[in-house]
Amino acid sequence: MIFSYNWLQDYIKEKLPKPEKLAELLAEHFFGVEEVKKIGDDFVLDIDVKPNRAGDCFSHFGIAREIAAIVNCKLQIEDWKLKEDKNLKAKNFVKVEVKDKIACPRYTARVITDVKVGPSPKWMQDRLRVCGLQSISNIVDITNYVMLETGQPLHAFDFEKLKSYKLKPKKLIIRFARKGEKIITLDDKKFDLDENILVIADERNPIAIAGIKGGKGPGIDNGTKLVVLESANFNSKVIRKGSKTLNLKTDASWRFEHGIDPNLTEIAINRASQLIQELAGGKIAQGLVDFYPSKIKPKKIYLEIDKVERLLGLKIPKKEIIKVLKSLEFKVRSLQPKILEVEIPTLRLDVSNPEDLIEEIGRIYGYEKIVSILPKALIIPPERNLEIFWQELAKDTLKENGFSEVYNYSFINKEMQDNFGYQDKELVEVENCISSQYQYLSPCLIPRLLENTQKNLRYFDDIRIFELGKTFKEQTRLRTRLRQDKEAESREQRVIENRNLTGLIATKAPKVAKSVDDSFYELKGVLDFLLEKMGVSGVWYDEYQPTPEQSKISIWNIGKCAEIKIDNQEIGFLGEISQKVLEKLEVKAKIMAFDIDFEKLEQLASEEHEFKPISPYPAAIRDVAVLVPANVKVVEALNTIERAGGELVRDVDLFDIYEGDELPGGKKNLAFHIIYQAEDRTLTAKEIDNAHKKIVKALEENLEWEVRK
Repeated sequence: MIFSYNWLQDYIKEKLPKPEKLAELLAEHFFGVEEVKKIGDDFVLDIDVKPNRAGDCFSHFGIAREIAAIVNCKLQIEDWKLKEDKNLKAKNFVKVEVKDKIACPRYTARVITDVKVGPSPKWMQDRLRVCGLQSISNIVDITNYVMLETGQPLHAFDFEKLKSYKLKPKKLIIRFARKGEKIITLDDKKFDLDENILVIADERNPIAIAGIKGGKGPGIDNGTKLVVLESANFNSKVIRKGSKTLNLKTDASWRFEHGIDPNLTEIAINRASQLIQELAGGKIAQGLVDFYPSKIKPKKIYLEIDKVERLLGLKIPKKEIIKVLKSLEFKVRSLQPKILEVEIPTLRLDVSNPEDLIEEIGRIYGYEKIVSILPKALIIPPERNLEIFWQELAKDTLKENGFSEVYNYSFINKEMQDNFGYQDKELVEVENCISSQYQYLSPCLIPRLLENTQKNLRYFDDIRIFELGKTFKEQTRLRTRLRQDKEAESREQRVIENRNLTGLIATKAPKVAKSVDDSFYELKGVLDFLLEKMGVSGVWYDEYQPTPEQSKISIWNIGKCAEIKIDNQEIGFLGEISQKVLEKLEVKAKIMAFDIDFEKLEQLASEEHEFKPISPYPAAIRDVAVLVPANVKVVEALNTIERAGGELVRDVDLFDIYEGDELPGGKKNLAFHIIYQAEDRTLTAKEIDNAHKKIVKALEENLEWEVRK
């Protein structure tokens, strides 16, 4: 907002600091100054007044009051003296009727006769021009000048142009517009009004849009002799709504939207009347026509001196606190040695509690005087949440291996129940479900992951996704209790909630050198890596044996599925998704998946890892291929190789499985890389040959196995 430096100087006894220095002081103690610019013999200060201070600082009075407190000077406000004509009574000219006292808490009017409309004096024109307003006439300029001076918008009506059913007194009615009413404003613009627009009306038509813009009808012109001066207070919400509806912003609406002190109306109207009397030769009718049903009185706040230090971190003497508050025109009375009673002027709408007062004390006293002190506190690290730790470790590990995490709703529908063969007794039905798509709580994460896969296969040939989420199953348990001295059994239903980690690899069209089994072992490798990262040992894979119920409709391809076990505890499954299920879901791809009970896995996880230094000695790789019956498991061959090779075998990797019609007796070929390495020496060719011969011999001990040479 624009302020005149010379105008502010009028209210301060001492010489103000230079404009640039004043801008610095205001920035340190009040609000920032965006620009300081010289215009003629004056300077303009563009001050960034925040909305919470609009009630008192959208005016030169308000800024001068702040400056006086900051530079420790005294305000000098002219004592305005009104000379009322006892032969004229304001109530005989005009009567005010307010239809809605919430929309208009106060409406004040004065009547001034025998005015002479003409140009305003040069000093007033200069000040208005510096503040960005154009001079119109002495009467209109005075209303604008007083608005800039006090912050209270005013408006002047030509009394003789007001429509009334009798000569005197004429009515000013504050009401909401009626549907279909129109108004032409002072700038010749036409507006359609509705029931949300508050207006000032005479007994026939609206004559002004309340708090926003005056109407052209009773506007002041060179022929005006009798003026009705209005100074009112309007509800900020009503003005904001009306301004937005009409898309009309003015200096007046801007102030009313932020809230103004109702007690300011009388101060402003008396100041304007005094200037009209002085500059336009008018006679002021005796009395004030004032509608003010609920008077606003100053509020009192009790301030503890010790609280000032607690909040600011700075001990300020009591005398200094009182001095600062009085400089801001707060009335202060000491009740007890450490308690002050502070009376807040009604224009300070932003101050309502002790904390607001302490903020005022701090900014005027100077925030730069507050010494930076580190707080005295014990830094206690938060208790470690292992559940989150293992979840994040598992997620990060899978992401590192090229998987993307998905989030699904924990619900399935009736169609999914049928496709996956879930029994009603297994599912938890949702009461009052919002949609048939969310009829049951998910007993497994795989159905929704397959749904994700089906949708994304339109755009991608290979998909790697996982989800760590909750599953729900209904469990029935028998409870035995005494009833009438007899034992009785009852069934109790309860919902078991669990966290599962589920992932899959979907391949639309396997590459030439890649078989379905490759995806199986690739996924197995990812799982092995995950379990190793989580410090889980004793991992092995057992043959999957479905129950009779599961055999009817199984998620898994029975021939290519394994149970994941740690020691003797089952924690999940790994395998190929059944082709029957994929056909029902219209998924045209081979899908390998794993499903792990994550809560069991967490209990077995450990951050302790056995450190094994990397051997500085070179490794040697030999390959071996063995022809075995189709029903032989890879793990059997692996175990044989590791037992026979002993300590010299560091690792064994399966790199190929081949099953073809040209192989004899429906057998399959397993090919392994065997890595030989010692921790304390470089192995000789002879040692490697001997170890490899032992492995070949051990494999050939099984008469149905043949090592290919």
